[in-house]
Amino acid sequence: MARLRAPDGCPWDREQDHRTLRHHAVEEVYELMDAIEAGDDEEMAEELGDLLLQVVFHCQMANERGAFDFDGVARRLVTKLIHRHPHVFGDAQARTAAAVWEQWDRLKHVEKRGTRHERASALDGIPAHLPALMRAQKLWKKARRAGLAAERAGSGHRAKSKRELAEALFGFAALGQEKGWSAEELLRTEAKRRERRWRREEARRARQAKTA
Repeated sequence: MARLRAPDGCPWDREQDHRTLRHHAVEEVYELMDAIEAGDDEEMAEELGDLLLQVVFHCQMANERGAFDFDGVARRLVTKLIHRHPHVFGDAQARTAAAVWEQWDRLKHVEKRGTRHERASALDGIPAHLPALMRAQKLWKKARRAGLAAERAGSGHRAKSKRELAEALFGFAALGQEKGWSAEELLRTEAKRRERRWRREEARRARQAKTA
C-alpha cells in the first residue's frame, strides 16, 4: 500500500482519503455477508481480504500524516481484547454470553470515562449511519435497558411470529413505495424523534437525582 500511495504509484490510490473510502468499507462488509450466507469459503476468503485492504489503506493514510499505523491499530485491539475478557485472561467470572456482554459494556464505560469519548448518555454509542432498522433496534435495546422506553414493543401491531413480523415489515416497505415515501428515511426520522424524547427524559432524571 505504501508503494501504491508513493508519488510514482497508482494515481487512483494516491487520490484517496479517509472520506472518499468510507463507503467502500460498508460495501465490502455487505459482500462478506453475502459470501457467509452462501457458505462459500473461497469467496469469503476473498471478501475478508478486501475488507482487510480497507484497514491497511486507512492505516497507511494515517501513517503518512503521523496519526497511527497498522501495528498501532493491532496493538490497541489486542489490549482491548485482553482487558474486556477478564474472565479469560484474569480472575473474573462470566459463565454466560449475557454476562460477558454486561461485563463488556461496563468495562467499555470505564475505559472511556474522563475522555472526550465518554458516553454520558445510556443512548450513546450507536453509529449514526447504521441502516435505519438496525439503528432503531439498537436504540430500543439501550432505551429499554436504561428504563427510558415506557411504551410496549410493537404497540398497535400483533405480530406473534417471525413470519408475521417479516410480512408486516415488508408490507410497510411496500406501502412506502406505493405512497412515494422512503421507509428508510421515515424510520430514521422516527428513531431520531424518540431518541430526543428519551434523552430529555434521561436529563430530567439526572437533574432530579442531583437535587434529591
